[in-house]
Amino acid sequence: MTARPCLPWPHPILKTPAATVAVITDDIRAIWADMIDTMEAMPGYGLAAPQIGIPLRLAVVDCSTERGQAIRMANPEILHASVQPRTHEEASPNLPGVSALIERPRAVTVRFLNDRGEIEDRDFVHLWATSVQHQIDHLAGKMYFDRLSPLKRKMLLAKAEKLRRRG
Repeated sequence: MTARPCLPWPHPILKTPAATVAVITDDIRAIWADMIDTMEAMPGYGLAAPQIGIPLRLAVVDCSTERGQAIRMANPEILHASVQPRTHEEASPNLPGVSALIERPRAVTVRFLNDRGEIEDRDFVHLWATSVQHQIDHLAGKMYFDRLSPLKRKMLLAKAEKLRRRG
């Protein structure tokens, strides 16, 4: 398969909720394969289809140390989130060169269609939970920096623009 380019922020696809996937087909599996190749090339812990210009509710996550353990998800939704928070430095290939500390629930239970087309409920903790939530935000047309205060968000976007002009 192929690593695909990531859309630059503020592309409209990145700001628009993605469409629901009705059924898992070979075309969907091929998109997941490209998404995994793209995630590995970054390298990163996850990727949502809108990041590469595909407005579908598809995501992949691999936070394993040995890699090659990617979880393929269609239409992921959070069923339960822990009260205990976890703070992690988050970034996106759609806005390179900047990152921010984001606080999210430490653990989540997520329901999604898996690569066999079956509904699956799975618990995620720590980095896995952070990455899954990050991808679900992308599928809703949101970026990690949308979780920042208006001032911090403005500063981060200004820094990204300055880096873009330099680069």
